[in-house]
Amino acid sequence: MFDTSPHSAAQVPYRMASVDITVVHAPACHFCADAEKALVEIAGRYPGRVRVWVVELESPEGAHLMVQHRPAMNPLVLIDGQFFSAGRLPRKKLTALLERTVGDDVPPVGR
Repeated sequence: MFDTSPHSAAQVPYRMASVDITVVHAPACHFCADAEKALVEIAGRYPGRVRVWVVELESPEGAHLMVQHRPAMNPLVLIDGQFFSAGRLPRKKLTALLERTVGDDVPPVGR
């Protein structure tokens, strides 16, 4: 499921058919809830091209991802298995990345 290419998610040099976004959600985390809400909205702007996966921090997969990426804050957000962000979701940065990778005809996401 995860991309192991040497490029970071922010440096993908070509358009992809779809993108998987994984958010590792911690209990009672307001940044996590905010990121999930924003990601649902963003995915809706790219029908069939952006998939959002929510992984609970306390699950085996969530614990593994936290050990692997060691984020300073929650939520941990991965794009195609590569670290994208930790803490508050950078919406403009994500929108710019998605425009470069899955399409450029989508309006930017507001706050």
